[in-house]
Amino acid sequence: MITPMLEGEAFLADVAAARGARGLHCWWLGQSGFLLQWQGNHLLCDPYLSDSLTRKYATTDKPHVRMTERVIAPERLDFIDVVTASHHHTDHLDPETLGPLCAANLRLAIVAPEASRHMAAGRAGVPAERIVGLDAGGSAKLGAITIHAVPAAHESVEHDAQGHCVFLGYVVQLGPWTVYHSGDTILYPGMVETLRQWRIDLALLPINGRGPERRVAGNLWGREAAHLAHEIGAGMAIPCHYEMFTFNTATPEEFVTAARGLRQPHRVLRAGERWSST
Repeated sequence: MITPMLEGEAFLADVAAARGARGLHCWWLGQSGFLLQWQGNHLLCDPYLSDSLTRKYATTDKPHVRMTERVIAPERLDFIDVVTASHHHTDHLDPETLGPLCAANLRLAIVAPEASRHMAAGRAGVPAERIVGLDAGGSAKLGAITIHAVPAAHESVEHDAQGHCVFLGYVVQLGPWTVYHSGDTILYPGMVETLRQWRIDLALLPINGRGPERRVAGNLWGREAAHLAHEIGAGMAIPCHYEMFTFNTATPEEFVTAARGLRQPHRVLRAGERWSST
């Protein structure tokens, strides 16, 4: 199993040390999970910090065999201001992560698609009114953190019966910094134009690709993620959604090769590793 660069107490010590440093700080937690920190404000994006899927599918024909050890137990993260879920799939909206997070952070704001607001409440164990439900084109200001919702296509831009976008990406503004967390997505018409509304400092993009043999909805291939980052003018691109489950992973080599060819700034993190702005 892959060992995180930092885990447990070492990870928490690094988060604490970064609070006194200037700029934006970002840790990869595995899969599409990231911790963002700016001036003492903390945002968790799509955290999956349990083994719920491994247990759920252990006796099926689609076992979710974990590849990377857990970076941190969710109940240890008792300093989180906001947590986002881009859509309803459990590796992005995990009850065994959200429940302990809510218990450890009594004022935690939870952002999820309006299409999944009641599901998010059930999984977090809180009233539906506690969930900040967003639709594509909507925004929410939560203290020092502003979140804008944009469509995501996993593998198409889908809407529920009320017309709400099922899959979202989020453009997050923390002071002078703007981060795009795509959630699960492939490319779709108008995507680049939508994202060019903002000056994206950091793009967090999936690279595990797609294939029918996996029997799950797919994502960007590495080369597509690099091209998307380049097209939207991202100051930095970090890949994600790999090295969590053996049946649905990739290597970052294709992403790195494409990014280098495009001269797109990029960084490949190990789980538990930090990227900091300069």
